[in-house]
Amino acid sequence: MLSTDFLPGAPNWLDLGAPDSKAAAAYYGEVFGWQYVSAGPDAGGYGMFKIGDKTVAGIGPGDPSAGSAAWEPYFQTQDAEATAKLVEQAGGTVRHPAMDVFDLGRMAVLGDPAGANFCVWQPGVNKGLDLVNEPGSLYWTELYTTDVPAALGFYRTVLGWKTDDMSNPGFTYVVVSPGAGDDNAGHGGVALLEEAQLAAGTTAHWLPYFTATDVDATVAKAVTAGGSLRVPAMDMPGVGRFAQVVDPQGAVFAIITPAADSAF
Repeated sequence: MLSTDFLPGAPNWLDLGAPDSKAAAAYYGEVFGWQYVSAGPDAGGYGMFKIGDKTVAGIGPGDPSAGSAAWEPYFQTQDAEATAKLVEQAGGTVRHPAMDVFDLGRMAVLGDPAGANFCVWQPGVNKGLDLVNEPGSLYWTELYTTDVPAALGFYRTVLGWKTDDMSNPGFTYVVVSPGAGDDNAGHGGVALLEEAQLAAGTTAHWLPYFTATDVDATVAKAVTAGGSLRVPAMDMPGVGRFAQVVDPQGAVFAIITPAADSAF
């Protein structure tokens, strides 16, 4: 389970890159009740999504070459530059080398060998998200990829993850957790992209899950505000009820109400 007691290798930040960040802020305000707060005139248009006084995500103008909005997770590292070097050595991409973000921390913008984009965050003043697991905040991170064993090998090398294979015949899924975490520290999963998804042009990507007290009501808000369903709401024993949504600018995210007996 996610915690704000961030361990190396665990998600400690999340942001949305959007061509129209003002419209994106309005959309997520409708869906989750988030308030947008600018990070200031020197932040290049970057800002925070908040619930009350607690930050649940960041938002910025995004990469113009991306063509659409996208959510990207950040993973805790003790040395952003060293992690970037590991990524390069392991066959990934350093999209932007390690850099300081004021006195808040140090980050690197990266990609795995299959093309899924992510970042790492070396904390300074900003240790990470203020709120996780509560309604409207991050609960889970999921990687969809073309080669699960290769992806697991890569992330074990660069982030030190432990893995727990929960696959069944016809269903590939591996739960991941920080190397220093206990049995309850799982923070995400790795799944194989299906043939239909590949045929539709879906590429390797990270998918954030946000909690909701009522998945169906939140999905209705998401669609009414201009989003579309990628996966309709469904129940999974031991996991909960969840759905996947595409926002008006193309960013994909999931909404979940965890089961009372959820192992995650």
